[in-house]
Amino acid sequence: MLRDRIQEVEARIQAAARRAGRSRQDIALVAVTKTLPAAAITEAYALGIRDFGENYVQEFSAKVPAEVLPGARFHLIGHLQANKSQRAAELFDVIQTVDSERLGRRLNDAPHRRSEPLEILIEVKLSEEPAKSGATPEEVPALAAALGAFPNLRLTGLLTVPPWSDDAEVSRPYFRRLCELAARLGLPQLSMGMSHDLEVAVEEGATIVRVGTALFGSRTP
Repeated sequence: MLRDRIQEVEARIQAAARRAGRSRQDIALVAVTKTLPAAAITEAYALGIRDFGENYVQEFSAKVPAEVLPGARFHLIGHLQANKSQRAAELFDVIQTVDSERLGRRLNDAPHRRSEPLEILIEVKLSEEPAKSGATPEEVPALAAALGAFPNLRLTGLLTVPPWSDDAEVSRPYFRRLCELAARLGLPQLSMGMSHDLEVAVEEGATIVRVGTALFGSRTP
């Protein structure tokens, strides 16, 4: 049952936070609901989840929950194409995958439903995998400065996706490097860690973990 899986993930986060001497309150659990129906969002919301992650603008646009969910926040955690930036700004509370000044400008200029600036994170590519998106670590300082100058955006942190491995320890040096980069830039939010490596992410300073499979099970692509 979803209730049981939420409790299991919570226990994992809490245990990792204790090992790292951190407060559980400093870590947001983003439930990744890509490929799932709107009913999965409302069920998780009823069980206490308030942050939801989606990978695709078009998919989420077609399944936005019909009922108002007070306090719910929707995060875009997949690659964002510039031509979908306006719709993304309308739908999401947080865009975690900004990787260029051009995309930031499009988001800054897009109308949205909030009275406050749109929260964004920079996606950082720390691995050599060609399929991965993101700005390089060398590009991030200048990009952060450019994004920080846009009045309708609020840059709060960084995101990364390390190479996949069954061994969670493989992710540790990538998480540590992201934490060091964010500290140099004075950015408080670190979005890193998924179902298989969330403990390592929390131990290395994650403030946002993005969990799908551990909550909802494996999904057919």
